[in-house]
Amino acid sequence: MLEVERLSKSYPIRSGVLTAVDGVSFTIGKGETLGLVGESGCGKTTVGKTVLKLQEPTAGVIRLNGEDITHLNTRQMRPYRRKMQIIFQDPFSSLNPRMRAGHVVGEPMTVHGIASGSEWRDRVVALFERVGLRPDQMRRYPHEFSGGQRQRLAIARALSVNPELIIADESVSALDVSIQASVINLLMDLQRDYGLSFLFIAHDIAVVEHISHRIAVMYLGKIVEIGDRSAILTAPQHPYTQALLSAVPVPDPKARNKARMVLKGETPSPVNRPSGCKFHPRCPFAVERCRMEEPVLREVRAGHAAACHLR
Repeated sequence: MLEVERLSKSYPIRSGVLTAVDGVSFTIGKGETLGLVGESGCGKTTVGKTVLKLQEPTAGVIRLNGEDITHLNTRQMRPYRRKMQIIFQDPFSSLNPRMRAGHVVGEPMTVHGIASGSEWRDRVVALFERVGLRPDQMRRYPHEFSGGQRQRLAIARALSVNPELIIADESVSALDVSIQASVINLLMDLQRDYGLSFLFIAHDIAVVEHISHRIAVMYLGKIVEIGDRSAILTAPQHPYTQALLSAVPVPDPKARNKARMVLKGETPSPVNRPSGCKFHPRCPFAVERCRMEEPVLREVRAGHAAACHLR
């Protein structure tokens, strides 16, 4: 349903160019969830915003259902806005504080001319009930809801135009663990009922594991590994993926002495990127070739690709 080829996004700055996304490629099928995981600052959110054309790509191609939308202007993009929606990380800042909850959810239907009058109200009521909110809460303002309820409002708003693709940008990271679980289960139920596709962006690989069919791992603007969920979790091929999985807490007292792969140093600046493999300054297995030559993302087994010279 979604094809992204060699997507790049750079920003001119006073000291040069900041490359946030560097040649990212992936696909998402109908009814599929691709989890995009990586530490803060690796470019995950920029990928989501660029795919939605909230930011213009510097290079690359974006296709939705086979149609190239890369260079469409604002007017030309309008029909595609209904097909692609986003759930932002912070529902409090993404919901209009001056607008009642019912109008927050129903506004997209008004903008796109989907419904009005009693039909509009019936649709909003149905959306509230579908995401676990009560219709009598339609007259409340966003600040009168809890964090989890506000995120449900954001989900209802995204659903209001019957999209095919939803980009969930760290949509549960600000919630308590128990609330995270209920929101993730809601997203999975909605996917089952409506055949939705998700690009699920997160820094917590344990959360991504629960909801995703495939997982892509990003580091410093590039995808360093991508494959089926089971392949990534049971046989990670890239040292960075191995480090991410090593950092996941294990709820077993007997596993306290589990060997952990601790990365040294900080993520390099996207303004001053390392030569060769971008991960080599922190990689415990780096060799001279890693410092000189950048690895390409290549298939190491069926449906599983990694960008590492040692694989």
